[in-house]
Amino acid sequence: MLSILPRTLACLLISGLVASCGDSGYFGPSEGQIEAQQRLEEDEETIWDLFENNLDPNTTVAVNKYIWNASLEVLDFLPIQTVDPFTGVIVTGFGTAPGSGRAYRATVYVNDPALDARSLRVALATRSGPADPDTVLAVEDAILTRARQLRLADSNL
Repeated sequence: MLSILPRTLACLLISGLVASCGDSGYFGPSEGQIEAQQRLEEDEETIWDLFENNLDPNTTVAVNKYIWNASLEVLDFLPIQTVDPFTGVIVTGFGTAPGSGRAYRATVYVNDPALDARSLRVALATRSGPADPDTVLAVEDAILTRARQLRLADSNL
């Protein structure tokens, strides 16, 4: 058993020397790998990030109040499902317009504080699919007309 031990030690020593003599080709991470790792560490999110309050408390609401109120008035025959004045979204359920037999559902998006047609997006749907583009345009026109009326009434105060 003693004769096996020197041979084993000699084999381990020789294999270690042979392995250290060769060029392993490892020179450390390249610059690209370092940059990629840094980007991953910066972008890395954890579940605890959900509990951080990263919102700016000084953010202003970018919704035109006249278009917002006009949308609620013009579409008052539809049951409201969701209203979010901070994002400018109004979502309604299906309802029948006065004098019509067709049920409509609307999603209104007010995305700008200006009293302008570009500030308003309306999507109408029927139970069978998207509503006629002329109907959508007529609803948008009615909302914008009512918004202008509300603004004029406000300026007369």
